[in-house]
Amino acid sequence: MTNKQKCELLLPVGNMNMCLAAIHNGADAIYVGMPHFNARGRTTDFSVSELSEMMALCHLYGVRVNLAFNVVIFESEIPDVINLLKEVLPLRPDALILQDVGLACLVREMAPDQVIHGSTQMTVTNYEAMSLLSDLKIKRFVLGREVSLLEMKAIKEKTETELEVFVHGALCVAYSGQCFTSESIGGRSANRGQCAQSCRLEYEMIIDGKSTPIGDVKYLVSPKDLCGIAEIPELLAIGIESFKVEGRLKTPEYVAAAAKNYRKAIDHTLSKNEIADAKMEMGLTYSRGFYSGWLHGVDHQALVDGTFGAHRGVKIGNVTKVKAKTLVVEVDYPHLKNGDGLLIAGSLNRKKMEVGGNLYGVQKLSGNSFELTFSKEFNLKDILSGFNVYFNHDAIIEKKLTASYTDKNLKKKIPIKLYVEAHIGSPLKVTATDGIHEVIVSSLEDECIEQAKASPITKWNLKEELGALGATCFILDDLELISSKPFYIHQKVLKKIRRDFSEKLTLQRTLREPLILKSPELPQMHSRRKEPNPKLNVMLREIHQVKDFLEFYQELGETLGVVYLDYEFGKGYAESVLLLKEKGIKVGIATTRILKPNEYYNFKIIEKAAPDLILCRNLGAVYYFQGKNFELVGDFSLNVTNSLTAKYFLEKNLSMLCASYDLNSNQLFDLVKHSDASKIEVTTHQYMPSFHMEHCVFAAFMSKGSSFRDCGKPCEKHRLELKDQFGNHHQIKADQECRNTMFNAIPQSAATLVPELINLGVGNFRFEALYERGIELKKKVLSYKAVLLNSDVNETKNLINAVGVLEKYGLSDGSHRDREYYDRKK
Repeated sequence: MTNKQKCELLLPVGNMNMCLAAIHNGADAIYVGMPHFNARGRTTDFSVSELSEMMALCHLYGVRVNLAFNVVIFESEIPDVINLLKEVLPLRPDALILQDVGLACLVREMAPDQVIHGSTQMTVTNYEAMSLLSDLKIKRFVLGREVSLLEMKAIKEKTETELEVFVHGALCVAYSGQCFTSESIGGRSANRGQCAQSCRLEYEMIIDGKSTPIGDVKYLVSPKDLCGIAEIPELLAIGIESFKVEGRLKTPEYVAAAAKNYRKAIDHTLSKNEIADAKMEMGLTYSRGFYSGWLHGVDHQALVDGTFGAHRGVKIGNVTKVKAKTLVVEVDYPHLKNGDGLLIAGSLNRKKMEVGGNLYGVQKLSGNSFELTFSKEFNLKDILSGFNVYFNHDAIIEKKLTASYTDKNLKKKIPIKLYVEAHIGSPLKVTATDGIHEVIVSSLEDECIEQAKASPITKWNLKEELGALGATCFILDDLELISSKPFYIHQKVLKKIRRDFSEKLTLQRTLREPLILKSPELPQMHSRRKEPNPKLNVMLREIHQVKDFLEFYQELGETLGVVYLDYEFGKGYAESVLLLKEKGIKVGIATTRILKPNEYYNFKIIEKAAPDLILCRNLGAVYYFQGKNFELVGDFSLNVTNSLTAKYFLEKNLSMLCASYDLNSNQLFDLVKHSDASKIEVTTHQYMPSFHMEHCVFAAFMSKGSSFRDCGKPCEKHRLELKDQFGNHHQIKADQECRNTMFNAIPQSAATLVPELINLGVGNFRFEALYERGIELKKKVLSYKAVLLNSDVNETKNLINAVGVLEKYGLSDGSHRDREYYDRKK
């Protein structure tokens, strides 16, 4: 079997028309959200009965259905999740796409044979992560969008597990599963399908405390859309099993265009002109500007345009002259016609300006120059020479795309072959096959074959009658007749036989083996014991903070637990570990949030520094450090939101887990009550790490470099903040692999929850510093020591108010506050 035969084209579905568009334009499979629990909170949920109908329709046409259950699950939801699985699993979805590791454990317990795919929300970018989760028997992993072709090849060479990659659609600037920006805004968790699209907003650059405007470039973290159609041959050669298109919130026409063009690219190598035509058609349905994303590695000068963050269509040229009633443009698309939609965009008086409308007149001048006329409402005064011209609507193309899934003459047909046996005195026997399924039907005993007296039934007659399948999904490919003598049978018998084999073949194609479900055990509450000696673990970001900390650490006494080191460039670990160990302080070092193939240099530095423990921030790190004589702690980025996930990771030799930042107070309490509370760490003070991204803001806008090789490393020389529309300054830091983290401007505190958490048995609380030094660092750390030792809630509030005075933007109770969670579809 060739790679082309093995690979799958996977399309997004948010409604029934999108499903039809996928089916009839060449999709091998679709993915659709699990009711109530999926990563697209703005889509309309299908009911279980609607899902059943959709699955039957897809299976009839040979299209697989994957259900996206790609969110984290909270403890209180586990009974509802079990009930939902009891309804959905018997429908036999071809795969469940899961993010939550605990949910994967639950599905495995309930239905050992159910196919599971690991969602891109699992943040899998290396084969070590797959190895760690091998006991869950996950058939396929959806790699992070940031994985390049070379990295895919390296992963593929080390695993037999199927790989799925995104080839088209919107790019999240943050690693999927690692974006807490929406959460830090106020409970809209991207890990729950409630992304607030913060990356598509305008930001202002603040360099070393000073505003640094860069013209009309304000969308600093809004990537162009991914279009990997030109890379399909390379992906096929690597052996990628599934090509995925993003877009469950898009239109049926978007799905039709993507399915049609990627189907062609998979089945045949496209020429440059064909690729250009494909990009044009797809770009008209939706495009923020197409780019190959990270498929060829990072190019910080190309990924983000910066001047816009929404759909504009396809850029085709520029305005060369503005006349009183017309525009003269230079474009590389010669087929403009009346009715086409254009968007003219640029900067006017330092403000973004966009003017759109349909063409009323097109006059070709010389070369690629055209003079265009618009309606009277089209404001030419807002346009300057040099503005960009975008082509964003073609009624003819849109009509063709709509017809592809609505016109019955254009719909997909399943070729079948018929074997007809006609023997005098016996019933007519017809065997129908689609190449996989086979059904046999016969005429009744009193409808036997007669010897022809005048006009015998010919093979042509049989093809005409038995091949009249227009009302079905089938089309007659071939018919073989086995008969020794001229014969006759009534036409109504042939019609009945045609109906019978069509119905039986339809049933065969939609039939699925029944699933045996097992009843899982619900997690039970653990016995509670108040923690008598709670510890304060302190995270420091640079060696200067370590030296400042050592000036007052003795004031923490027995309250001090671990000092975590999380340095921007990985420099100074060995010296810092030595300084801390000399004082008898237990020290841990945090890994990077992401691990890609051959990125072991940072791990080697950590090993060489010889800390007491490793704070593991990704699945690959957990696997890598197994058996290396370090105590291992799992960080927030493992997304532990329920006791099932906690249990799984604790059984992987992790001594402790930091609770996810997606939890509010009630959800946190529920997790603690159903887990071993002594092994749960709670972050009580932090600047929420909002975006964690491959995109480097430093290199993109403070250099001309495309990567660390030629950017000049401005991150080592300057302090960078992004100012949002509310005036908040969010810190940007780079890690050892040049990935950027944006830290929320307003620190969050869970201090008021500490007394109750101690009563529930939690013994580890974390304070995370960012840039604090000297007396500020001391005041904050000692305030949290006081919080741990104080059981009076009012006194705790007074202590935290004192900390808040030290903060530029005040102090928030953040994601742990007692508030209604912005749940899935609300």
